[in-house]
Amino acid sequence: MQSLAKDSPLAKSHYPSRFITILILSSSSFCIIYLLISIFLVGISKVAHVGSSLEDFNAPTNLGHVVFGIASNQKSWPKRKEYVKLWWNPQQMRGCVFLEDMPQDDANDTTSSLPPVCISEDTSRFRYTFRNGLRSAIRVARVVSETVKLNHSDVRWYVFGDDDTVFFTENLVKTLSKYDHGLWYYIGSNSENLEQNRYFSFEMAFGGAGFAISYPLAKVLAKVFDSCTERYPHLYGSDSRISSCLAELGVGLTREPGFHQVDLRGNMFGLLTSHPLSPLVSLHHFDDLDPIFPNMTTINSLEHLFKAVTVDSQRVLQKTVCYDRWFSWTISVAWGYAVEIYGKHIFLPDTLPVQVTFQKWIKKGSLLAGAYTFNVKEPHPDPCQRPTIFFLDHVSSSRDGITTHYKKSYTNCSYDKASPRKLEEIKVFSHKLDLSDKQLWSPRRQCCDVLRSSGSKTMEIGIRECKEEELIHMHP
Repeated sequence: MQSLAKDSPLAKSHYPSRFITILILSSSSFCIIYLLISIFLVGISKVAHVGSSLEDFNAPTNLGHVVFGIASNQKSWPKRKEYVKLWWNPQQMRGCVFLEDMPQDDANDTTSSLPPVCISEDTSRFRYTFRNGLRSAIRVARVVSETVKLNHSDVRWYVFGDDDTVFFTENLVKTLSKYDHGLWYYIGSNSENLEQNRYFSFEMAFGGAGFAISYPLAKVLAKVFDSCTERYPHLYGSDSRISSCLAELGVGLTREPGFHQVDLRGNMFGLLTSHPLSPLVSLHHFDDLDPIFPNMTTINSLEHLFKAVTVDSQRVLQKTVCYDRWFSWTISVAWGYAVEIYGKHIFLPDTLPVQVTFQKWIKKGSLLAGAYTFNVKEPHPDPCQRPTIFFLDHVSSSRDGITTHYKKSYTNCSYDKASPRKLEEIKVFSHKLDLSDKQLWSPRRQCCDVLRSSGSKTMEIGIRECKEEELIHMHP
């Protein structure tokens, strides 16, 4: 093929065309490079976002991840809000107390130490057929769905309870942190009373003890709750409706022994001094119980307990047993509450059952009304043969540790001055308890030692972790 001469008109006419081609190719290359760089940067951004989201998801659970729904009513709230004040922290907590209407004498109460009031939605469209029951159970049950509808952000757990449920919130968070909040969980406990469980269900979390529902489960439950509720007009209470709807979703109860319904009356000393090996999460029914400390009102006695809770929440009520070699005494410490000293050696398993210091919840029920879901023991018929009790007096802490002081009570025997009743005070030394995930899943009772005391009327005790092969037993 012949080539064109450089100076021919036809050859000259190709110069602009060739320049334009080069320009187009260069522009295309630049666009492709720009597009690749943009895609790369977006990819990095997405990876960083996913990494950040994953990091947020795996961050330790705290109170900011919990939303509370508290069931109350106009009549009870003015009195029972004093229970809520004990544990509510407006700087750290979110949620509502649900009432059917704003109390008239409380309409202008803007006390910052209380949760905001939410007015429950109308429930008149739902049927309620339980004879002599309270149809307010439907309104209370819907606290679950209405709390979810508040649409709080960054929620991991929804926690529900009554207006007379006292939560120990640090322990609540610690307990929930064991579980994967991305899964479906319904966490709570049964009644202490066997008859109550038999009648209502062993698979139901009793509402007064409080219960927790993980975020993804609560979102689904809220969507189906009204349609589910319509199928259960014959049920008595709110917690029965909630557990029934969760059962329809295929979810069962995960039991945590730190939640306490307290279906008991009178003196709950025996229950408090034999707490399970798990953090104390909640207590309930204080209107039906004696003050937990002598010579105090109910609220004052709870405020007194919270002095210990504030210093070492996870150790509160944890039972530690040790033996005095010299006097052959058995010492049982329910940390932050009371110390009991038996004037003889007692096998450890015999110190663990709950003393029946309380009365039955249902006075005229069946034989099961006096049967409980834990081992019990009757106090000795002779008060002077019962252990000497020392109640918490005050708590002090320093960089060296925590000291709780317990003063003698004359509850059991006021005239017997024989040992160990000659003692006036018990000092217990310990360090702040911070349970790991391993310890939460596999708890072990701690050990204690009777220390050399400074006087004949004071006993000093040190609490510590047990050694690997150490036994808690009587000494010959």
